[in-house]
Amino acid sequence: MNNSLVIIPTFNEKENIEAIIRKVFSLDKEFDILIVEDNSPDGTAAIVKKLITEFPDRLFIEERTGKLGLGTAYIHGFKWALNNGYDFIFEMDADFSHNPEDLIRLYEATSTEGVDAAIGSRYITGVNVVNWPIGRVLMSYYASAYVRIVTGLKTRDTTAGFMCYRADVLRNIGLDNIRFTGYAFQIEMKYTAIKMGYNVVEVPIIFTDRTLGTSKMSGSIFKEAVFGVLKLRLKKIPKRKN
Repeated sequence: MNNSLVIIPTFNEKENIEAIIRKVFSLDKEFDILIVEDNSPDGTAAIVKKLITEFPDRLFIEERTGKLGLGTAYIHGFKWALNNGYDFIFEMDADFSHNPEDLIRLYEATSTEGVDAAIGSRYITGVNVVNWPIGRVLMSYYASAYVRIVTGLKTRDTTAGFMCYRADVLRNIGLDNIRFTGYAFQIEMKYTAIKMGYNVVEVPIIFTDRTLGTSKMSGSIFKEAVFGVLKLRLKKIPKRKN
């Protein structure tokens, strides 16, 4: 086992899952991978289990009973990572919208530059999004602006799902108190960490929309983000533990 774990939640990702796993394992820096699998009917889990025989010490799977939400998948993965002693814990999509090469940059930001968490940011240097319809780009960009106005955060990409956390952040953040499951989960995690006093930085990336498989975005997820942000202002944030 090495010190870094990439958590990849999956639901119906048979077109992408083998390629993304092999790409991560081809990087110069070694990362282990945990797949949090939500009972995909397309056979995603079977593909992962076959690959585990090839990578028994680096690839792991946690299977859940159904599609229970992105936030709960990551929290499940975070707890697994902490129980297994990882120091640097990553969030990444299965569909290549996040470039696996950028894992190294997020790792370097947290391991050598001494920050507590690093965001793979689409908006820190402008709008770095490829293959999204203009309506979705504007929705995402202005959603982050809305979050900044309501919460007072300075983070440009508050809904980003490409992250690296030091284990101490996840250990102290109160994972059982994280309530949201979609985009609002990503906002809540960043808001809580920053309000606790952790140093969270943005690392510029280029986000490329999936070319295979089906997007999991829905109107209910976006609605949760809009109204969830208002609730965050009322959330009691615990003091940071040294």
